[in-house]
Amino acid sequence: MVRQAADEYRTAKAAAELAAQLHSEGESLLPGTGGDVWRELYEAAKRFSVQVDPGKTIVDLTPEDACLLCQQPLQEGAARMHRFEAFVQAEAEKIHAAKKAALAVVYVPMTKHPIAFGLDEALLLALRSEDEGIAEELPTHETALLDRQQSIRKAAESNDWSVVLSLATSFSQRLSQLSVQLDLSAKALEEASDEAARKAMQAELGELDARAQLGLVKDAVLSAVAKLAHLARLKACLPALRTNGISTKASELAEKVVSQELADALNREFAALKVNALRVSTQSRSERGKPLHRLRLELPQSRTPSEILSEGEQRAIAIASFLAEISLNGQTSGIIFDDPVCSLDHRRRELVAKRLVQEAAKRQVIVFTHDLYFLKLLADDGKRLGVSVQTQSVSRQQQGFGVTSADLPFEGKTSSQRVGVVKNIQVLAAKAYSQNDQENYEMHTVRAYTLLRLAWERSVEEVLLRNVVIRFRKSVDTQRLSGVTVSDGDYARVNDGMTKCSNYAHDRPEIAGVALPDPDELLADILAFDSFIKEVNARSVATEVVRKKGPAASVAVA
Repeated sequence: MVRQAADEYRTAKAAAELAAQLHSEGESLLPGTGGDVWRELYEAAKRFSVQVDPGKTIVDLTPEDACLLCQQPLQEGAARMHRFEAFVQAEAEKIHAAKKAALAVVYVPMTKHPIAFGLDEALLLALRSEDEGIAEELPTHETALLDRQQSIRKAAESNDWSVVLSLATSFSQRLSQLSVQLDLSAKALEEASDEAARKAMQAELGELDARAQLGLVKDAVLSAVAKLAHLARLKACLPALRTNGISTKASELAEKVVSQELADALNREFAALKVNALRVSTQSRSERGKPLHRLRLELPQSRTPSEILSEGEQRAIAIASFLAEISLNGQTSGIIFDDPVCSLDHRRRELVAKRLVQEAAKRQVIVFTHDLYFLKLLADDGKRLGVSVQTQSVSRQQQGFGVTSADLPFEGKTSSQRVGVVKNIQVLAAKAYSQNDQENYEMHTVRAYTLLRLAWERSVEEVLLRNVVIRFRKSVDTQRLSGVTVSDGDYARVNDGMTKCSNYAHDRPEIAGVALPDPDELLADILAFDSFIKEVNARSVATEVVRKKGPAASVAVA
């Protein structure tokens, strides 16, 4: 505000000083001369004069100079132009006087009046009780105000406003907030002088304090209120929940329907798993409307089942109980077994496999097992009963535990599938051989011949003997003999293959002076085995077709 007034004053002062330089007599002028329209015309003429001759102003015009409007010589008009300029200068003097007075209005209070706070010790003590920070900063702020006042005075005198010092606005805002706060406190104290108003304020303060305390535990209080309301509703229901009649009816229904039906289902499962020497009977009771059922094994002696039943029988009972229970629930959701025959005797493995395949015809059955023979039983029964069997292997690999694969372990693969596994290892051996990686080459080659030896053994059961006899299987499938033929050549090829594989299927065969074959020789041995199983399979199929036709009829001619 001071800077604007000072700038305006300086401008008016300069204009007045210019106007004071010239002056002329007045004369009779046209109406409107000196008004706003005339002033605009005059100022435009002055600007045009400067454009015509930048080195000459209006006061420099002579009688010989041309009029700026009509373009004719001025003659006596030159003196009139000088008087016009004097008139303008006289107007500027008025503006100068007005601007000087306006400057005094803002400049004198800003630079002359004292601005010290003038607080005595009593006021400072009262201020400290309200805001210690403001009281401590007050002297510093007072000094800053005085310095700013002096800088404004210097700037107004020198017209250099860059020297004006600034003040921190945060302190002023804090003073304003404290002022508002003190006004409110004063008002509250005045109202508290009224006894009735004081009591009302005390009651309001207590209510607000209680709400603040409640806000700290709001969530816990709301939760407790909801729980108490729910508890009250539950208690209101208690008279309608007398359980005597429910218990009696539930026990009756369970005895006649549920328990007996479950017992019958259990006995059927026992018979299917050849534990039909065991039978169950039912015992039922109710407790507060909840039917409790117990199935008791009928044993010849008063002992617990674990004391007289073998581990295999106990596992069979567990499987039978589970199958009996799911057979009654009317649902066909999937079921999962984890090593269902890990501890069963060999006599029941075939029975359990058959029973699980039968159940798989109704629902999805997932079986986890380490027993490859049990897996074969499941596959054979699935094929015989027309139930789809899908195999997966779960193992620990670099990715972590429980990694699944559509391939079975090597021991569970057929002879033709084992060829593919051994070929993959041969590829690794060839790669190591080409990179002069002797350690890995030896490791892969020994492993390849070890697995190839197992493949030759498997081919004797599966390919040469057509699965007539299988290790660990009790029965001999004589129906498959129709496709079995064993020639001297078969014997020689099996013997040669087994012998060669045995030479290398041991750790570090070079210790015994046996050099490992190169990758090409290993591949040739694999292909020889693959050729053997293909030829024998083709021959067995043809032999089976001929034998099933029976001997050709012969006619004797006398």
